[in-house]
Amino acid sequence: MRDAAVGFQCPECVAEGNRTVRQAQSVFGGAVVTTPYVTYTILGLIALVFVGQLLTDNRLGGALAMNTVYVVGEGEYYRMITSAFAHSTGLIFHVLFNAWAIYAIAPYLERAFGHVRFAALYLLSALGGSVMSLWFDDFRVATVGASGAVFGLFAAIFIVGRKLKLDVRGIATVIILNLVITFVVPAVTGLGISWTAHVGGLLTGAVLTGALVYAPRSNRALYQTLALLGGFAILAALTIVRATSLLS
Repeated sequence: MRDAAVGFQCPECVAEGNRTVRQAQSVFGGAVVTTPYVTYTILGLIALVFVGQLLTDNRLGGALAMNTVYVVGEGEYYRMITSAFAHSTGLIFHVLFNAWAIYAIAPYLERAFGHVRFAALYLLSALGGSVMSLWFDDFRVATVGASGAVFGLFAAIFIVGRKLKLDVRGIATVIILNLVITFVVPAVTGLGISWTAHVGGLLTGAVLTGALVYAPRSNRALYQTLALLGGFAILAALTIVRATSLLS
């Protein structure tokens, strides 16, 4: 028997009662998040990979980097995701900025969407950046970094803020400044910055977040699932089309 507000209840009665209780959800669906485990996992993986890069004289980074030659020629499509967890070992600011941005923004989004939806948004934003790189980057260039996914999170924060009628001028400024840096710094300094990863991640994050936050309340989970699966299908199709054209 189980203690109840009045007297005792049998376990079967408690279970039956729990089934009729509506479970709390996050703002845009998904279970309520108290601890952003996905965010911490992403940060932990980035830290582990960076240490591994240092210990292997960056051989690990080379094995994870987004490289069109290996992606298309060798079929190593996993690089389109793993590259988002590796960073330049010669520029410590690269990994520090991305890690700080994830730490500052991702927990809020994870609490808004729930663990699964947030993880899908993050990974698909990273994939979107890699897909644009596959289409428009020089095939001899290898890229690493979580910047594509971070730009997707920037777009997500902006759209969520607009939906909730919050002041989004701050994040709009951040997006504009980072886009300016993306295009101006390489032209002035020669420093390699993948504009394709940034823009691809930004566009992917914006489209998917829009689908998540504006999904109809009735059957919201179904619409959101279809949107995420559809986004993945489109990115996969773009990858296959580009790879086919490069091999022909």
